[in-house]
Amino acid sequence: MARLTKKQKAVAGKVEDRAYTVAEASALIKEISSTNFDPSVDLAVRLNVDPRKANQMVRGVVTLPHGTGKDVKVLALVTPDKEAEATAAGADFVGLDEYLDKIKGGWTDVDVIVTMPSVMGKLGPLGRVLGPRGLMPNPKTGTVTMDVAKAVSDVKAGKIDFKVEKNGIVHAAIGKASFDAEKIAGNARELLTTLVKLKPQAAKGLYIKSIFMSSTMSPSVEIDTKRFTDQ
Repeated sequence: MARLTKKQKAVAGKVEDRAYTVAEASALIKEISSTNFDPSVDLAVRLNVDPRKANQMVRGVVTLPHGTGKDVKVLALVTPDKEAEATAAGADFVGLDEYLDKIKGGWTDVDVIVTMPSVMGKLGPLGRVLGPRGLMPNPKTGTVTMDVAKAVSDVKAGKIDFKVEKNGIVHAAIGKASFDAEKIAGNARELLTTLVKLKPQAAKGLYIKSIFMSSTMSPSVEIDTKRFTDQ
């Protein structure tokens, strides 16, 4: 078992064996994040659902009020009449056939792909490339739409999609450690309240079993499941 360095011991010693409010956890995460880069802040939420059952799948989108802190690269796969609209909204790459060919060749250097319903037929054969990377556009996440400008703007402003994993956990990045604690907390509450609204009717009993916040390479901080809406 690897030994903790003095710095790691000092950081770990600041995390008490108790559940914190979102505000407390957000402030503590800033205090214990000690990397030489700006780490992401993540939430891990364990839900009392069985994702193997279709009526207990939890998937959705949320626009974080303070953004993600990440420069999201967006590819807009659109017809020529929508190119100017997508470009004006801030898409990093705009086009169609030339990018489809690049993807066929293995290019996936983007974070989100936005497209139109009429283009989805051309994307179907690329599912093996895009699916495993989480890049396949989906109407449920707002990335397949005729309102391309709004879709691009939403993604750039901090819209993220999430999906419960097979072990019942939702993982999501909600900001950067350089954010003010209030902004981290605001983003966390937005995600958590969205998850509550998406509780499947088939899910019985306690829905949110545990919540942990962490930053890259930091210890995790437990959040009180009964007080996560507290200011």
